[in-house]
Amino acid sequence: MRDPRYDILFEPMQIGPVTAKNRFYQVPHCNGGGYRDPSAAAEMRGSKAEGGWGVIFTEQCEMHHTSEITPFIELRLWEDKDIPMLHKMSDKMKEHGALAGIQLAYSGVNGPNLYSKEVPLAVSAQPIRTFTNDPVQARALDKTDIKDLRRWFVNAAKRSKEAGFDLICLYGAHGFGIFQHFLSRATNHRTDEYGGSLENRARFVNEVIADMRDAVGDTMGITLRVSLDETIGDLGFSNAEVREFVEMNRNLPDLWDLAQGTWEDCSGPSRFKEEAAQHELVKGIHELTDKPIVGVGRFTSPDVMAKMIKTGTLDFIGCARPSIADPFLPKKIEEGRIEDIRECIGCNICVTGDMTMSISRCTQNPTFMEEWRKGWHPERMNVQGDSSNVLVVGAGPAGLEAARAAAERGYDVALAEAGTILGGRVARERHLPGLSAWGRVADYREYQLSQKANVESYFDSELDAESILEFGFENVCIATGSKWRRDGVSRQHVVPFATDAAMPLFTPDDLMDGATPTGHVVVYDDDHYYMGGVMAELLIQKGCSVTLVTPAAYVSEWTLNTLEQHEIHRRLATMGVNIELNRGITAIGKDHIETNCMFTDVKRPMECDGVLLVSSRLENNAVYNDLKAREAEWADAGIKSVKLIGDANAPGPIAWATYAGHRYARELDGVDIGDALPFRREITQLAVD
Repeated sequence: MRDPRYDILFEPMQIGPVTAKNRFYQVPHCNGGGYRDPSAAAEMRGSKAEGGWGVIFTEQCEMHHTSEITPFIELRLWEDKDIPMLHKMSDKMKEHGALAGIQLAYSGVNGPNLYSKEVPLAVSAQPIRTFTNDPVQARALDKTDIKDLRRWFVNAAKRSKEAGFDLICLYGAHGFGIFQHFLSRATNHRTDEYGGSLENRARFVNEVIADMRDAVGDTMGITLRVSLDETIGDLGFSNAEVREFVEMNRNLPDLWDLAQGTWEDCSGPSRFKEEAAQHELVKGIHELTDKPIVGVGRFTSPDVMAKMIKTGTLDFIGCARPSIADPFLPKKIEEGRIEDIRECIGCNICVTGDMTMSISRCTQNPTFMEEWRKGWHPERMNVQGDSSNVLVVGAGPAGLEAARAAAERGYDVALAEAGTILGGRVARERHLPGLSAWGRVADYREYQLSQKANVESYFDSELDAESILEFGFENVCIATGSKWRRDGVSRQHVVPFATDAAMPLFTPDDLMDGATPTGHVVVYDDDHYYMGGVMAELLIQKGCSVTLVTPAAYVSEWTLNTLEQHEIHRRLATMGVNIELNRGITAIGKDHIETNCMFTDVKRPMECDGVLLVSSRLENNAVYNDLKAREAEWADAGIKSVKLIGDANAPGPIAWATYAGHRYARELDGVDIGDALPFRREITQLAVD
């Protein structure tokens, strides 16, 4: 039963000519599928409709072939052939009463057109701005181009209506949309009626919305997504000017969709951004317009959501990442099941799908983007198979998810943990700087397990092969995790390198176990994800002076994909960490290290008092190997299957571990598919010559 405090979240709300059934608004978000995997993306959006969202949007949809952002895989609405793909998506969105929205984007100065080979068109002639610094420039739109662009938006609006959508979002935020490019002095250098004053810079968006209203405005709501602050001072579209723009055009769209500055600013990870981080930027804007407002801020708490509405700050609760972590978030609030919400941890692993042009993942929700490909429902498991019980060895993220999901299927589950707490690596890493929210991975699963009568957890239970064979479980899942290597083997070195035993040597495990290095410590980061930067920050907090050495061109290079690399470097530099990029370590002496340039191999010594190696991890797979060696004894012990999963099988990010645990439970007692693909995919139809 719903708590009355949250009744306000379920009030219907008008958006132009259409009505949303509640205030839960899934804002546009990428998923790594786009035009390549339309059925996967459609089914994913459909799960959110079932989960109770009142408004559901697509990701960025390129509305014309003269502005596309290859290699990134988004949706496309270039011609009528694209309509059936998008109609399938809108149908799924509307199955349970949600409004279906499409985000139309013309990327302008952000569109290199590497696929279409068209000359990019932008508000002003400038180099193309992309994540990869493509060596391409855009030419300025002339008056004929602007007329064409207005017509293209109308064509896209008509196709959107034919594709079954209720709402159109015009993208002008995060630096990616042509509307922001017109509004911002950083990208609008024009001297005609489309440049100069704010009134002139707002002319184009006024014209497009007027054109669209004439074309589809009687049946479709038109929303405008704008940046709250470009965060580049007076040169850009500042928060003060945003407010002036809204007040000047108070009734321009049917809804204002407000999002902070760059994508990195707007979707910053929990390590650097708190829930409702954009509150100060959006506060008070409601007084400047008669139209409803949606804002974002990685909202996971129903109390914070309700406060945003009750204080008049927002009319809709905008969510991208929280809607991925739990597509059923609105329904759980409505049913009074707050404790069952899978809260987003803000790790941004979902964003990496878009950045790496691959199917997205979610650390909390392993079913994300597998709803169609594998038939995985975010809240319902497949029925129990022929066997009746499972022993899960190891209570890290993989083991916890395997136990939870197997119990959900109906199996009797015994969870054996060598330590005294659940969570494995998450239980340790949650105490590192900035990673406290990551503990939700363990908290959610620990609570779910506590509610199930068919699960027993055993602590201080470091099992060996002999004891496992004696227990008599039908299925054994080994999820014993991994540990950080002490020999530096990773990418630069495929074999251990010379190390003097007199030098104090540490790994992340040592620091998480309480080790306290002193003096000048060198962090050698050949892992390139978050751990090297986190360890450097931790050492500074412990009073050490720190030099971070990495063979990569960036600190924590892979975090470019999680939108936090810039902030990691800025924070470490601000804290006084000396950063050595494009340098490796070739030897560790008793009182120094020897570094080498990754391009010239020129070496130089560096004195230090200790070295912390963040290289790669070793699988803790000994008990599995022992069991495999005694496979002939399985049948007599009643064992039908033994499976190695998670970091014990192959170390990776936490999302890989929860996915492995979920997959294990889903496939337990499954039919052997042989060499068939374990997921569905779509193949491009061949054109008829």
